[in-house]
Amino acid sequence: MISITVNGIKRDVEVPGEMPLLWVVRDELNLTGSKFGCGVGECGCCTMHIDGVATRTCVLPVSAAAGKQIETIESLSSDNSHRVQKAWLAEQVPQCGYCQSGQIMVASALLKKNPNPSDSDIDQAMTNICRCGTYDRIRTAIHRAAQEA
Repeated sequence: MISITVNGIKRDVEVPGEMPLLWVVRDELNLTGSKFGCGVGECGCCTMHIDGVATRTCVLPVSAAAGKQIETIESLSSDNSHRVQKAWLAEQVPQCGYCQSGQIMVASALLKKNPNPSDSDIDQAMTNICRCGTYDRIRTAIHRAAQEA
């Protein structure tokens, strides 16, 4: 039994300690906003916040997250009212949308750490892969969200 806190709720899960956190959250807790992309921690679709840090969870064993605060895309808002989500909609960032929950989680972590990031700051932080290539719209949306603070 492993105890984890997801979106402020302590949960006990009976899974192997080496099971990736992504699969525990999706399959055991039925929080499916975080996506599986590559399985090797490169694309960032699986990004969640672990103690406030954007973390790729497809390669993170659930045992490494025990005792830490885990936040998924579902924790931002239930109605797309988080400033990053609103900026994403206003700038029409998504095309296929598959990577967007991970992109939004990285962007929201960036804005918590750096409330007014430069283009360079954004480029350094946003290492998630977008298959559709909406990187310019992502940058614009992050600037818009920064102004909403």
